[in-house]
Amino acid sequence: MAALLLSTDSHVVEPPDLWKGRVPAQYRDRAPKLVADPTADYWYVDGIRATTVASGIQPGLRYEGIDKLRLEGRFSEVKPGAYNPDAKIKAMDLDGVDGEVVYTTICMRMWRIPDAGLLMAIQAGYNDWIAEFCRAHPKRLKGIGLVLLDDVQTGVRELERCAKMGLAGAMISVYPHEDFSYDRPMYDPFWAAASSLDMPLSLHIGTNRTLPPTSSSNRDMSNSDIKLLSTPALYSTFPYWVQMSLANMIFGGVFERFPKLQVLSVEHEASWAAFFLNAMDYTYTQRALRANWPRFTSSSAIPSDFFHRNVSLSFQEDPLVMRLRDVIGVRNLVWGSDYPHPETTFPKSRETLARILHGMPEAEQRRVQWENAQALYRFN
Repeated sequence: MAALLLSTDSHVVEPPDLWKGRVPAQYRDRAPKLVADPTADYWYVDGIRATTVASGIQPGLRYEGIDKLRLEGRFSEVKPGAYNPDAKIKAMDLDGVDGEVVYTTICMRMWRIPDAGLLMAIQAGYNDWIAEFCRAHPKRLKGIGLVLLDDVQTGVRELERCAKMGLAGAMISVYPHEDFSYDRPMYDPFWAAASSLDMPLSLHIGTNRTLPPTSSSNRDMSNSDIKLLSTPALYSTFPYWVQMSLANMIFGGVFERFPKLQVLSVEHEASWAAFFLNAMDYTYTQRALRANWPRFTSSSAIPSDFFHRNVSLSFQEDPLVMRLRDVIGVRNLVWGSDYPHPETTFPKSRETLARILHGMPEAEQRRVQWENAQALYRFN
């Protein structure tokens, strides 16, 4: 019998009618709408072109050659497993995946909407929908809600609502506005709520709470996305943002104050963490103290202690994981397929992960394949 396999990073592609009837009347005309442009179907939000639906049309196609991948598409081409829960289960069965932690696709582009009221309405509508989606197969699908923290108390209420609807965790911005970094005490009520609700918090690639400087002039988020998301240099250095947020939380004492809080880095791979941990510990123990540098309450604690207790890394296809696992921590590693996005390991997930974990003891492989994810998201 094959070992269980749980993906901690899979996605839906939102259907065109998702926000119909799911946003307050005041935001109805500004909510996301799918529009058939001459070259592709695009999501528009608040009159701004956001993104196409290509993320859901070509899972597995890269194995035939990356020259076949496209950046545009029509919703009619989106795989049913991206928006229909029964079809998603069939795709999981084909790929040998027993359970998925399910994230948004389109809403990742929305974190750059400046109007917090509009963004919260969009996210709340999505949260309602993804909760319904996952209730179709609650033992195999675990939905992740979206929570904006521009106003912390409002964020707490939305997190509580997500938990009440049965969602398994929440995604917050991977990197908030520079003036509101996660080391600030203003977030403590939210960290406390996430801890008490047992809701892991995800820092997913591409969810910076910033607005590209060109967005207001060209009224086209897809153009600014090209600058923000699509250069090879930026793709290659994306862990910078999650490192900054995690380091701010660790040095800011968040995990010392909230020892049960669990935070995941999602879709940034994992091997970067080996150097990151060493750099944090060296900085804490070997550099001259500045007046504003915090110290932990426990005199024996070092930054990597909190990482190993409170942080998990969801990787997809990182070939260095096995070699660096003793530094990163086997307990800290979980896997994700990224279905149905173009870079997904579908339909070769088991083959891909077996190659990456080759040589790792069987007990450690089980931790990465399913035991760590089961503990975080209560699969049963």
